[in-house]
Amino acid sequence: MNALKQAHHDRYKWIALTNTTLGIFMATINGSIILISLPAIFRGVGINPLSPGNVGYLLWLLQGYLLVTAVLVISLGRLGDIKGRVRIYNLGFAVFSAASVMLALDPFRDGSGALWLVLWRLVQGVGGAMLFANSSAIIVDAFPAEQRGFAMGINQVAAIGGSFVGLILGGLLSIGDWRLVFWVSVPVGLIGTVWGYLSLRDNGVRVNAKIDWWGNGTFAIGLTSLLVAIVYGIQPYGTSSMGWTSPTVLSAFAISVVFLVAFLVIESRVTSPMFNLKLFRIRAFFTGSIAGLLAAIARGGLQFMLIIWLQGIWLPLHGYSYAATPLWAGIYLLPLTIGFLVAGPISGYLSDRHGARILSTGGLLVFGLSFVGLLLLSTNFAYWQFALLVALNGLGGGMFSAPNSTAIMNSVPANERGGAAGIQAAFMNSGMVVSIGVFFSLMIVGLTNTLPASLYRGLTSHGVAASQAHLVANLPAVGSLFSSFLGLNPLKSLLTSQRVAHVSSAQWSALTGKHFFPSLILTPFHHGLVIVFSLAIVMAVIGAVFSSLRGKRYVNRELSMQEHVEDLSLVGGAVPGEVALESDVVR
Repeated sequence: MNALKQAHHDRYKWIALTNTTLGIFMATINGSIILISLPAIFRGVGINPLSPGNVGYLLWLLQGYLLVTAVLVISLGRLGDIKGRVRIYNLGFAVFSAASVMLALDPFRDGSGALWLVLWRLVQGVGGAMLFANSSAIIVDAFPAEQRGFAMGINQVAAIGGSFVGLILGGLLSIGDWRLVFWVSVPVGLIGTVWGYLSLRDNGVRVNAKIDWWGNGTFAIGLTSLLVAIVYGIQPYGTSSMGWTSPTVLSAFAISVVFLVAFLVIESRVTSPMFNLKLFRIRAFFTGSIAGLLAAIARGGLQFMLIIWLQGIWLPLHGYSYAATPLWAGIYLLPLTIGFLVAGPISGYLSDRHGARILSTGGLLVFGLSFVGLLLLSTNFAYWQFALLVALNGLGGGMFSAPNSTAIMNSVPANERGGAAGIQAAFMNSGMVVSIGVFFSLMIVGLTNTLPASLYRGLTSHGVAASQAHLVANLPAVGSLFSSFLGLNPLKSLLTSQRVAHVSSAQWSALTGKHFFPSLILTPFHHGLVIVFSLAIVMAVIGAVFSSLRGKRYVNRELSMQEHVEDLSLVGGAVPGEVALESDVVR
């Protein structure tokens, strides 16, 4: 009988891993697929993303999904602890699939069409949050402690690897029809919903607690205000190239501080908090969470900078048309994905035997070293050098992610796994949103200092009148940055037409061709890149320090329902106490 139960459990744990990996893979693909597809999407709905009134659509399509996910994952993870993780997870698949259908069926054009996409991306983010918040906890519930590293390695490969696969998939699908970018999730979502409903079961310990409405409300308002401030902070305001001093941004920051402080006070006093601050007294949880947040910020910034580098500069300089750059940018980033796919499962498997400290700390150091290499790389690089460095970055990220996530989830009691998984997902998605604000701002600072002079010299040397060249050169640098990010040459819209620019046909062809703008932005972009990647190196090193302080391997032995049943069968009915491989709670 025991052998039969064990065989049944062995089969179930692989079902749980496969389904949750599918869900996370789909959710993270949709977090990045739109990055590459934005030019095709905006052409499809018929608006210019670089027009001043449309920049908001651009930023909310980029940020909205991640923002909603970051805000809701902790609440939905804790709700999974109370109502059942599988129930919330399966509902997430259904919500995500329905939103994908509505996105693909966008019936409008112009601003209405863009607004439709923004709103349904927010709904899609709700489904993604349900998946993120509960997948790790379902895996930990299903697997014994000695196999969780490998299982989490597979899941982490899906989580972070999916964000890179999305770049390639977006480039491929947007060539055919921009709606395919959203349709691709529908069959996966439908299969995952039905399969999860029929096969997954709740093994976790339910928490008999009330929903922390005050905590949920203050956290949602506080974090949303913070992320909204970041979104609008990188937009021009008045005569400034960025909006960090605008009343809207300053008010949003003030609201976020008030509500997040109120949230922390509430969570320290309520009986059943959604965000259990006591978890941060566990050394493995605290150090791993901080390291994970820093890695997420650095990784998010890297992704955006590499897309700008390839789409806006390197590919046009090497003869690729602007229409083709999204696809080829995804293809040329394949070494990054391969590095992560190779390192993730292997490091997870090794962490089951040797713990997370050496692997995760070493991974972040390798991660940081790759930024040093990219910093020293010529902006117009030889591709083999670039491929080696981004592959090294992927290897470092893979070495870090799976062991770190496993150590975090192993360290918490069984009845806190949903909330803990939500906290980790919130850190990862918040890190991505914060990275856009931080790295874009730093890049804009770098461009603002060097781009105007470069742009003025280039335009006047190609026949543009000094007065018009001065006007164009002193426009906010964010426009040039977004153009590069979208793989577009902004000079057609900035100069309006050949007749208005008063240049010859040959000069107009040169100004709006593949080489002029990328050559012009080459040096200013590298100046900004030095600032951006220097910060990424600092984050990686600080993250490695936190990772090294996590202590030896620690497994919290407050058992899940499945683990409890197994231990009873193995020890003849004796109830095991809470034990750990190493006492590792911060007092």
